[in-house]
Amino acid sequence: MTRARYGARTEREVSATRTASARLPDIWSTGVVAVWETDPDAVAAVLPPPLKPTGLPLVRVNISTVDLPGYPLGAGSFAVAAAHGTVEGWYPLVMPMTHERALTGGREVFGEPKKLGEVTVERDGPAVRAALARHGIAFVEVRGAVSGELPVPEPSRKTDFYFKFLPAVDGSGFDTDPVLVHCVRHEKVRRLERIGGDVVLRESAYDPVADLPVLRLREITIGEKTSDQSGRVVERVNAQALLPYIHQRYDDPLQILDAPPEGSH
Repeated sequence: MTRARYGARTEREVSATRTASARLPDIWSTGVVAVWETDPDAVAAVLPPPLKPTGLPLVRVNISTVDLPGYPLGAGSFAVAAAHGTVEGWYPLVMPMTHERALTGGREVFGEPKKLGEVTVERDGPAVRAALARHGIAFVEVRGAVSGELPVPEPSRKTDFYFKFLPAVDGSGFDTDPVLVHCVRHEKVRRLERIGGDVVLRESAYDPVADLPVLRLREITIGEKTSDQSGRVVERVNAQALLPYIHQRYDDPLQILDAPPEGSH
């Protein structure tokens, strides 16, 4: 009979897959990054323990298109500045992806809060528009015009924090203790430009990023970059302390009952 492709792979095939993934060439993306200062109480409220706020209540949104051969990808991240002990980095609240392949790998291996969504990066001369959308709502939109070249920065090292867990089969708690992951990225930039513009946050019951308003816009840039990433489990975390935050990962139907903060628009 012909081979059933869902059957077990040989050791040689498994080894070949690992070797091929370890030799991927640099994959370049074109992305818009906006950074702003927001309400420090809002940042503190969204950080599960043991993560804590840093000295500045910063938000960073990254909206990119990735040059994967034959498989173009839109990738986004909406993150707040956070610290774990002496390590400072970013805690993403939502990471929209345009393809399931990117979503499942990141969620299952690293614990990334990825969700299927629409990611747009458009440029017409100096005019730039980038957006993250889900459920028909562009909950983040960056608009502006390129105002000049910026010096290409030196290669940098950045850390993202993720919580990796599996909800329990019986619907109560987790199947195993959740873990905190440090994901380290080594990033190289080959072009960077400044954008003069603004950031629009729209109300969305499933992606309530409007709770982290733009109080002081620090920068908007568009650039071409590539990065690698590696992750490691740094500690097991208290399941009961994390449980109130797991709705961040999912489109929880009960979340539509949450009202936006008083006085918001």
